[in-house]
Amino acid sequence: MTARKLVSLNIGMPITVPHNRTEVTTGIFKKPVSEGLMLTKLGFIGDGQADTKHHGGPDKAVCAFCYEHFPYWTEQLGREMEFGAFGENITLEGMLEGDVCIGDTFKLGEAVVQITQPRQPCFKLSVRYEAPKLPVQMQDTGYTGFYFRVLEEGIVTPDAKLELMSRHELGVTVDYANRIMHHEKTNVEGMQTLLAVDALSESWRATFNKRIDGVVIDTSERLEGKSSS
Repeated sequence: MTARKLVSLNIGMPITVPHNRTEVTTGIFKKPVSEGLMLTKLGFIGDGQADTKHHGGPDKAVCAFCYEHFPYWTEQLGREMEFGAFGENITLEGMLEGDVCIGDTFKLGEAVVQITQPRQPCFKLSVRYEAPKLPVQMQDTGYTGFYFRVLEEGIVTPDAKLELMSRHELGVTVDYANRIMHHEKTNVEGMQTLLAVDALSESWRATFNKRIDGVVIDTSERLEGKSSS
């Protein structure tokens, strides 16, 4: 894989917006920046998340989304999509979910990052676009993007390159991880394949272990904003 130049570098702090006769606080409104940013183990300085249960943290420090998916979602939503449209920190080109693997390590500007899991869409997408079915549609298509953890901190500029340093030896793609998580929920062999990847995020590891033990996972809070209590 050749080095890929970032299409856009995006950040945004949480804001409160109206939604369904109430208000929701969300960090999904990311905007492109024109200057370099410090990338720490917890994400870019100047960026933030409102829902730290489903977003952020060391395993989800950087959210990446594929520019190739923009035309599809433009057609589905009936509107042009700007960079940062899906709450992504980095908009990438030439790195689809089927091209990269959990555990792949990259040089990103001065930083070093590693893929940990696919992005799991949440109801905040429907808040932004007034499209209640969008989170489920995104996870069903597999056009989700993915998360990085930060192995080495450093400055990342908008024109930085993402350069592959090492492919994970097991070669389990982000696309495969999406399929096992969202479409083949009883595929124990598939879950065990993912659990064998040492770089897999702790949250996905916990979900797969629960499923193997027969626990049914309630996704309504993430997808619909409904309290699980």
